[in-house]
Amino acid sequence: MSQSMTDTVRRALDEHLPEDARIATVPQLEHSLTELAIDLGTSIVGSADYAAGFALVAQERLRTPTTRDDIATGALGEVFAERLAHFADAGLLDTDDPRPAADHFFALTVLLAYDRQPVPANPDPARVRRTMVDGVHAFIRAYAVR
Repeated sequence: MSQSMTDTVRRALDEHLPEDARIATVPQLEHSLTELAIDLGTSIVGSADYAAGFALVAQERLRTPTTRDDIATGALGEVFAERLAHFADAGLLDTDDPRPAADHFFALTVLLAYDRQPVPANPDPARVRRTMVDGVHAFIRAYAVR
């Protein structure tokens, strides 16, 4: 992932889901995650950096099927997983392992929004937003404590 993509994700995390976020309820968490997802979706989907990274990963997987390099993994995935772990510890999320939960979040939001664009270089903002909202809602239904 390029430095600009890394900076985009870190900025969005710090803005919408800071380490010291005062989130005490599942609806508050869903709201913050939705704002994060919309920010990421509008910043990443349609980004030349993301498209190039996605294409490079796809090519590398064709050449070396066992590669573990991925767009939504690595250090940023770990940072997001740590933030999700905080909400699991606070009793808002039900997960014993926040890393797969982080992967599920990205799959339900950014990756799905990218996949749903007929022309990824020219995304439909309303479609991206709807995918982000629906993806976060599905994530909350899967992981929120009842």
